[in-house]
Amino acid sequence: MAESTLWWIITGVLVALELATGTFYLLMLAIGSIAGALAAHGGLGTQVQMAVAAVVGGVAVFACYLVRRRRPGDPSPRADRSVNLDVGEVVQIEHWQADGTAQIRYRGAPWTAVFRGRAAPAPGRYRVVELEGSRLIVEPAPGPLDH
Repeated sequence: MAESTLWWIITGVLVALELATGTFYLLMLAIGSIAGALAAHGGLGTQVQMAVAAVVGGVAVFACYLVRRRRPGDPSPRADRSVNLDVGEVVQIEHWQADGTAQIRYRGAPWTAVFRGRAAPAPGRYRVVELEGSRLIVEPAPGPLDH
């Protein structure tokens, strides 16, 4: 079997694994194996083929990592209203516990609200800014004149 055929088989296996797992990084490694196959078609030696595949695959994985890495200012998916419709809703909290949490009823169910802020929480209106499991992360809601 020709070396290039082996590289194309490896590419096919990596693509199939990527489709089965949804791991985009396997697709980047498949790009590396394509480079190895092209090196084999070019008549380069086995060691050079492996080096080309490793370098191209490694660079592709690193580039994918850099592109997919969230920028520091991006909100968490848990705080994104398009992902979680509770984000932005206003709740009324009557009593805070000393640890900065409160037990409230929201949407007909008991929830734990967790205060996000520097000052001590006080009873009042709070806006849901994030969901963390079954915990509502809240911060003071702007009043009618605070807009």
